[in-house]
Amino acid sequence: MDPLLAKAIVVAASAVGAGLAVIAGIGPGIGQGFAAGKAVEAVSRQPEAQGLVIRTLLVGCGVAETTGIYGLFIALALLFFNPLVNLL
Repeated sequence: MDPLLAKAIVVAASAVGAGLAVIAGIGPGIGQGFAAGKAVEAVSRQPEAQGLVIRTLLVGCGVAETTGIYGLFIALALLFFNPLVNLL
């Protein structure tokens, strides 16, 4: 196989992989919106539990956000620091 073609295939596959990794940010966004809506409902039902509900919401959103951050890191690594291109 031509080395230039192999390099082009690796770069193209890396771009597709980066796009799929960025799509991983959609899930946490939807989940955080759903969790925030449920937290508002919980606080409206029991205003005295507001502190506990908000604390739990923030911890849950922080954990969910790491998925999006990992996806972003993988996408940037595939686009700019791809070690597979140098192996060809």
